[in-house]
Amino acid sequence: MRKMIRGAAAVATAAAAVIALSGTVEAKPADAWAGCPDGAVCIYPQNQNPAVKPTHVFYKYGAHNLSNQFGRHWVLNNQYGGATANLCTGYNGAGCGSPIAAKTGVYADLGPINSIRLNP
Repeated sequence: MRKMIRGAAAVATAAAAVIALSGTVEAKPADAWAGCPDGAVCIYPQNQNPAVKPTHVFYKYGAHNLSNQFGRHWVLNNQYGGATANLCTGYNGAGCGSPIAAKTGVYADLGPINSIRLNP
């Protein structure tokens, strides 16, 4: 009986070690695109081409005001389910241009852009 308990304890210890070690792997979003997490809309630094690391990441639907964004920037819409985004010349989502479809991006001059709007 003692051998069975020791054997069971050894198996349990080994299983716990495997689970603990597998938990140390860095978790990354499966569908990150150029550093933009799945479900987000991202803006990248001026003239960063190709897009590598975003400076702005937006998840929440609605308007997001921008400031001090000049020159050309990549704007990637990594949302899903047909969600779109718009670049808008006015604050609070006013004066928006054509929608940016989900899983697409634009390389745009953000000088005249004052907000970005995320739409479901």
